[in-house]
Amino acid sequence: MPSRLLLFCVLLTASASSLGVTLYKTTDAFGVVSYSDRPSAGAKPLVLRDAMVERLDEQVQLNAETVAGGVRFVARNTLFAPVEVELRLNRLSNALGSNAPRIVRKVLPPRSTQVLTVVMAQPGAQLGYQTKLEYAMGNPTQRPQAFRYPFPWRGGPFRLSQGPNGRFSHFGAKGRYAMDIAMPEGTPIVAARGGVVVKTENSQSGRGNNPSGNFVRILHPDGTMGVYLHLQRGSVTVREGQRVLQGGLLAKSGNTGNSSGPHLHFVVQRNVGLALESIPYQFDKPLGGLPDFTAGNP
Repeated sequence: MPSRLLLFCVLLTASASSLGVTLYKTTDAFGVVSYSDRPSAGAKPLVLRDAMVERLDEQVQLNAETVAGGVRFVARNTLFAPVEVELRLNRLSNALGSNAPRIVRKVLPPRSTQVLTVVMAQPGAQLGYQTKLEYAMGNPTQRPQAFRYPFPWRGGPFRLSQGPNGRFSHFGAKGRYAMDIAMPEGTPIVAARGGVVVKTENSQSGRGNNPSGNFVRILHPDGTMGVYLHLQRGSVTVREGQRVLQGGLLAKSGNTGNSSGPHLHFVVQRNVGLALESIPYQFDKPLGGLPDFTAGNP
C-alpha cells in the first residue's frame, strides 16, 4: 500500500475514534496529496458528510386527474409510515372563485391515497397551473414520549467514537444528536425500541451512492423513528412493513456509505413540519470503556 494511502487510512481511523477530528488535505507542487489532522498553509478541510439520503420519489406520488369542470389532485403514499405532504399550485389561472387553494398541506396515513384538493375552472376556460409537491416522512402532530434506549447491539463493550454535535459529521438538522459507536463489522444490531420497519437498504457495497450505506428505519409508536446506518451488505433481516420488538435482530454492523471506519450510526428523528430532524435521546446505561474487539462478533 502506498505510504500516502496508508497515512490517509490511519488518519481516518484516528478520526473515527475521537470526538470529531477534522482532516486537512494538501497538494504540493508535484501533485502529491497528503492528509493531516493539523491545518497548514493552503490546506483544505476534508469533510466526510454523514448525510442521510432516502429517496421517496417512487413511494410518494401526485396525480392530477381531470374531472368535469376542473382538476382533482390526488396524493398516494405507499410507505408503511405516515407522510406529511404540501402541494403548491403555482401560476394558477382560470380558477373558479377567488378562494381557490394555492397551498394544501395534509398528513397521509400509511399505505393510503387521498384527494388533496379539487380546483374548478371558469366556464369555458382551461385551468392553468404548475405543481410542486414537498413531503417528509412522519406525522408532525405526534409528540415524542420519554424513553431511554437500550444499546442497539449485542456484545461489546464498545466506545463512542463521535457524539452529538461532533465536528466530523454530526452537524445539520438530520444528524445533530446522532451517536457513532465503533465496533467490528458483523456485530449483531438489534432494535433499541419496537415499532414498524418503514425503510431499508441492503444492497450497497462500500461507499456506494448513498451516504447512509445500508440502513434500517423503524417508526416508533410515538411517531419518532430510530435509524441504524452503515450496515453490512446483505445482512438486513427485516422487511418494510414488518413489526419488530425491542431487542429483535435487524442486521449486522458494517462500514458502508460515507463511513470513516466500522461503526454503527444510530439516530432518533421526528417530523417537525415537512422536515426530519434528529432529537436528543439517552441510552439506559452509560456508554464508555475501551473497545473490546473480541466481543460482539456473530
